Parts: sequence; structure tokens; C-alpha cells
Amino acid sequence: HVQLVESGGGSVQAGGSLRLSCVPARVTSSTRSMAWFRQGSGEGVVGREGVAAIEGDGTTTYADSVQGRFTISKDNAKNTLYLQMNSLKPEDIAKYSCAAGAVGGSWCRYRDHRFFGYWGQGTQVTVS
Repeated sequence: HVQLVESGGGSVQAGGSLRLSCVPARVTSSTRSMAWFRQGSGEGVVGREGVAAIEGDGTTTYADSVQGRFTISKDNAKNTLYLQMNSLKPEDIAKYSCAAGAVGGSWCRYRDHRFFGYWGQGTQVTVS
């Protein structure tokens, strides 16, 4: 059983930055893919959507809405997954959760939450 725990959320002004963390981020046969999803309630994100994903070999992929602003990375020595979020906008308001699974393939798969079996509780990001 893998229990993921996120941290780093908070409130920032538009244009600001936040860095989210998620532990543990160990690469196993069932957790080689890790991703960030976000879920909103209408003020910003509507519903749940995939944000970014990273494979065990370091390959990354992003949603068009965050491409160039967000960076997903992983520190294997610290077993930590990160999401660096720059140039935040009000439309980024959501609860951000990390997820782990064995996905592979295109962004169509990584953005689908059904491919991920392990989740954290999430951390709220607010942009004003």
C-alpha cells in the first residue's frame, strides 16, 4: 500500500509561484508513473484534470494549460515528487493531488485519473 502526502499549497497573488511536494515518490513496477492532478469547484478549475506527469526514466508531459509555466520533477534520493508552478493565474485555483501508477503511452492516458491507483489527499492552491 502506498500512501502519498502532498504539501506546499497556499495562497498567492496572480503571477506568483508555489512549489508542491509529494512523498514518497519511489519507483516500483506499480508506481513508475507519477502525476499531478487538480480538482476545482468552479472558481478556476472545473472538475478533475491532469496537470503533469513524469515517468521513471524522467520523461515528462504536461497539459496545454500549464505548459511553460509548471514543471514536474522528482528527486529520487529524497523520494519526493515536485510541481513547480510559476506565473499562477486565477484559473489555476484548485486542490492539487499527486498520484502514482503504471501508465505509459500518450498524454491521453496520463491525464486520465483511472490509470492511477495511488493518491494523496491533496493540497489547496488559491490565486487572487
